[in-house]
Amino acid sequence: MARHHQKLSRSEVEKIFYLLCLAVSKADDIGNAAKFLRDLLSYQESEMIAKRLKIAEFLLEGKTYLEIREALKVSSGTIARIHEWLKMSGEGYRWAIQNTKEEMKKIREEIPTKKDCSEWNVVKKRYPMYFWPQLLLEELIQNSNKRQRQHINTVMKELEKSRRKTPLFNRIARIMSSRKQLRRY
Repeated sequence: MARHHQKLSRSEVEKIFYLLCLAVSKADDIGNAAKFLRDLLSYQESEMIAKRLKIAEFLLEGKTYLEIREALKVSSGTIARIHEWLKMSGEGYRWAIQNTKEEMKKIREEIPTKKDCSEWNVVKKRYPMYFWPQLLLEELIQNSNKRQRQHINTVMKELEKSRRKTPLFNRIARIMSSRKQLRRY
C-alpha cells in the first residue's frame, strides 16, 4: 500500500527552521555546532551551502561569473541566483561573510599547499581507509611486471585523449614516469 506524504505547511517550516537556528545558536562552542550540522546535512548539502557562501563572498569581492565558475565548478545559473539574492536582500550572506572573515583567513592559511605534501602523506598513512583506492593503485603500479605496466600504459594513453584529466590520472602518470626513470638506472 502506497503512503502519501503530506508536505509541511509554510508556518510549520518556519517554526522548525526557527528551532534549527535556535539549536545552532545554543551550541556552547563551534565544535558542537559543527557536530550538529554534520549529523543534519549530507555531504552534498554541506558542499552546496559552502559553495553558496563562497559564491556570495566572491561576488561581494567583485569577481566575475567566469572566475567564480572556474574556481568553484558551478553553473552561471547558480551564480546568478546568489547574485539576485544579494541584490534583493542578502543581509544574511553579508553578515556571515563579514563576521567570519578573520576565521576564514586562518583556515586558508592552514590548508596544505603543494609544499606541504609530506604532511599530506602523513595523513594518508594515518588514515589509509579514506585513501585506499589511490594507495591500492600506487601499490599495484609499484609492484607491476612488464606486461602489467604495458597494460597500464595502454589505459593511460586512452585516458590521455580525454579533455579533462583527474587528479588521480595525474598522480598515476607521475608514478608511471618515476618508474620509468628508476628502471633507467
